Order: sequence, then C-alpha cells, then structure tokens
Amino acid sequence: MKQTIFIVGGAGYVGEMLCEQLGKREDVEAIVTLDKEPQSEYSKALPKVTYIQANMADTNWQEKVATFAPTIVIHTAWQIRAMYGEAEKEWHWNVDGSNNVFNFAFDKSSVDKLIYFSTASSYGARPDNTILHRFTEVEGFRPDDYIYAKEKRVTEENLKALFDTKKAAGASTPQIFIVRPAAITGPRGRFMRIRFGLQSALSGNLKGGFVNKIITTLTAFVPATKGWVRQFIHEDDVTDIVTKFTFEDFATDYQVFNITPEGEPVLAKDMAEAVGKKILPIAPWMARLAFFFFWHATQGRVPTCPGSWRFYSYPVVMSGAKLATIYECKYSSKDAFRYTDGRYSDWVPEGSKNPKPIQSV
Repeated sequence: MKQTIFIVGGAGYVGEMLCEQLGKREDVEAIVTLDKEPQSEYSKALPKVTYIQANMADTNWQEKVATFAPTIVIHTAWQIRAMYGEAEKEWHWNVDGSNNVFNFAFDKSSVDKLIYFSTASSYGARPDNTILHRFTEVEGFRPDDYIYAKEKRVTEENLKALFDTKKAAGASTPQIFIVRPAAITGPRGRFMRIRFGLQSALSGNLKGGFVNKIITTLTAFVPATKGWVRQFIHEDDVTDIVTKFTFEDFATDYQVFNITPEGEPVLAKDMAEAVGKKILPIAPWMARLAFFFFWHATQGRVPTCPGSWRFYSYPVVMSGAKLATIYECKYSSKDAFRYTDGRYSDWVPEGSKNPKPIQSV
C-alpha cells in the first residue's frame, strides 16, 4: 500500500526535510503539506509535494486536505520563537492550531497514524535538576511558565484527552507517536537553514544585521553556568525515526519517545572545544538578567523570552533508553554537534567541513 502523507509545518526545518526524504520513497504516493509561510523555491522542486499555505489554527484547509485522503499525519508545525506582546495570538496558533490537526486526524477514517513533535523543554528546567538524572517518558511533564514549554505540555495533554475520550466511546483511533526531540542539528540546520540559536551564534553563523553582530560579539566566549548541558540529535536520525514510525508496524496504540542518543550529553567544555572558544563562567542570575535585557531591548528579535533563561542555567537531560530498544542513533550527541556528516553535507562550505574521522578496526 502506498501512503499519502500530510505534513503540518512543511516550510520549517524538520517539515521540509521530511517532505524531501519521504518523497523519495516508492511507497509514498503523495505528500500534502501545510504551512502559514510561503513555499520556498527549494520546496517547489521536491517531487510529489502539494503545498497549501494556511495557518493550522484556521479552518480553511481541512476540506482541501481531506480530498487527498491522507493515511499518515505528521505534525511538526510550531511558532517556536515567542511573539513579543502577542501571547494570546501565539497560543491560538500553537495550541488551538494543534487541536485542529488532532481533530482532523481523528475524524478522517483514512488516517492510520499521527506523529506529533513535542519537546524536552516541558520536563522543566529547575534548580534541583542534576546532570546525572535522565528524564524518562513515564515521568511526564511539569508545569512551567516558559511559554514554549507550557504550550507543548498543554498540547500533549489535549492529545491524550482526545485519544482517551475516543477510546472510551469505542471509536477507532489512529496510532499515536509522540516524539520529544533533543536539539536537532546537522549540516542542513547549520548551513542550509541557518536559524537563530546557541549553536549558530557560537559557531559564528549569524550573518548580517545589527542584532546578530552584537550577539556574535557577546559569544566570543562560551557563556556557561555550572548546570549548563545540552543534548543533540542528528537530523538524519530524526528523519529515520519518523520513517520507522510511519512505515513499520507497532502493536501499541499510543507511544511516547524521547528521541535522543544514549550516552554522554554535550557539556560546556565540549561545546567550547568544538567551536574553538574558551568558557566564560556565569551565574544563573547573570543569564536571567541578560535574557531580560535582550528580550525587551530588541522586542523579541533576540529569542530570550521570560523563563527561557532557566534552560541555559539548569540541566534537562533525557533518557534515550526507550528509543534505543527500537532504533540505534547513528550519531552521538557530541558527534551530531561537532561533525558535518550527513545527507546534506554537500551544503557545508569547503572551509567549514569537519567530517567524523573513520575509526580503524
């Protein structure tokens, strides 16, 4: 059976990548993708893709998508960068929009699976977290006033409530796969789809603009608190995991996975070594003050919204043990951050290439 895949967020980093990689498969009949942003020239050249420009929070796309009778729904869309002074609009776009996607998937009998991209942030960055503790899927999310973490937590709760309600009523439901990724990176994200982020800033990839010049100057060192730590997952592993959930059979109706490699996370010393810089030790209150200043001074152009400072101050480290039972990541966290290998390595400028050394046997 050939699949028709509906990808929500087709203009985004992960969504566009999935459109390309899944579209290469012979067992994919068509890909329908939705995004509030215009279609890129790169996306226009992808085979099998039908692009619909609409906000998932609107109600003008459901009938159009339904005509394709999608069998798989993959929800990657999100307004990740907090909208300065527009929290209600952002909530509507993200939470209400996600409800629209979930209702569509549950209401259409053609849909067999729903894959939803959640986050690690909703585990909560708190002062009593430790680098040694690995958050597992069964621990669940904790309340947090960081808007991104709050929106994702509520959205997962809404999906679980909808699933339970349908099951209790005896209705058929699609299989649910929730993925909570570590920070996604790789040559596509770092060189083809350069975004404002810590890795881009420390690597010197933020080009042009007064604000970017200031941030680049301020990150001449690696500012790090005592509890600073990161986990990364390579973009190729992300698409392979989604492919696995899309095309392989699973017995369980509702599954949640932290998608992160097993093994050591990236510590401040690893980050500094990878970008050739020295560490600048800071206290959490310094991070909080800097985040507050840049958030208001730039009216959100620097994405340091309230509460986000804690994720640069206190560790949130996930366990990848459950994922490891069904999938072995090709790249460790450190390798995903450091090296430029992958399906999109051709996009890496010659002077920036840093392939992983071949291990002798």
